[in-house]
Amino acid sequence: MSIGKVKWQTIVSKYAHPETWRSLWQVINSVIPFFVLWYLAYRSLEIGYWLTLPITVFAAGFMVRMFIIFHDCCHGSFFRTPLANDRLGLFLGAAVWTPYFEWKHTHAIHHATAGDLDRRGVGDVYTMTVEEYLAASWYKKISYRIMRSPIILFTIGATIVFAITHRFWNADSGKRERNSVIWTNLALIGFVGWTIYHIGWQAYLLVELPILLMACGAGVWLFYVQHNFEPTYWERHKEWEFFKAGMDGSSFYKLPKVLQWFTGNIGFHHIHHLSPKIPNYKLEECHNENPMFQIEPITFKDSLKSLYFRLWDEKEKMLVGWRAVKKYKMKTQVDKM
Repeated sequence: MSIGKVKWQTIVSKYAHPETWRSLWQVINSVIPFFVLWYLAYRSLEIGYWLTLPITVFAAGFMVRMFIIFHDCCHGSFFRTPLANDRLGLFLGAAVWTPYFEWKHTHAIHHATAGDLDRRGVGDVYTMTVEEYLAASWYKKISYRIMRSPIILFTIGATIVFAITHRFWNADSGKRERNSVIWTNLALIGFVGWTIYHIGWQAYLLVELPILLMACGAGVWLFYVQHNFEPTYWERHKEWEFFKAGMDGSSFYKLPKVLQWFTGNIGFHHIHHLSPKIPNYKLEECHNENPMFQIEPITFKDSLKSLYFRLWDEKEKMLVGWRAVKKYKMKTQVDKM
């Protein structure tokens, strides 16, 4: 899509202003239901786990919605002042097991590098090119295959990221980022310890584990499918363009209304990447009022194809699965003859 830089920036800027009452209402209809459902799930253990599990499904949905609010705070798009965003973000960070300033930093890098083959690896689901995979050592190939396996990536792998990996900071993290990791860990120790003291570790795990597994899995799936779809955009840094990375490298994931609500409109990911300052509740409005942003959507059924994408083929400029590796090898051998 060809459009002048000033024009599209002017358009998205109209929506890049939070409305305090709408933001507060989202806090009320997202945070309170989560903790109420958590408590109900705990009390339902007295009746039977057959009742507890369905309640944790809804609690997980609200946890995803809380993460979207947390995500908006990281972009400074949920409230008008940085202080308000930071305070709510720090609180929600403990609830969604994510250190606020550390994740804010890595996620900003993701926005600045999405679709850039030369700047991969920070704040994204790492994707190798076919050539990189073929040149990798055997143990790196195995670890990559395990990491990219849907059975691992959207279940235990996703939970490990939030429950364990987020307990540590990156080597290049600044003082504020390191402190956010430390304080989030202390808050989690305090809250989890207090909860276990009152209800016991068995009850805590029976409620929290399924919520974490489902919420983390859904969150990683959303993040994954919004950049791993067909066709998508990857370029070397010299050819990389921010606008194309947003419009062609970020999907419009059209979900049923109830799932769109729980995921905080994050399916309008192409618009979000063009302007992360737009609060989640204005993304759909921006999409509906501007035909230039009404790109071809991917439905839930379409998105299932993403489960088979493993590598980026630079020659064909497309995502491919493991079978393409053999074809690539054969083609390379023929070309050398």
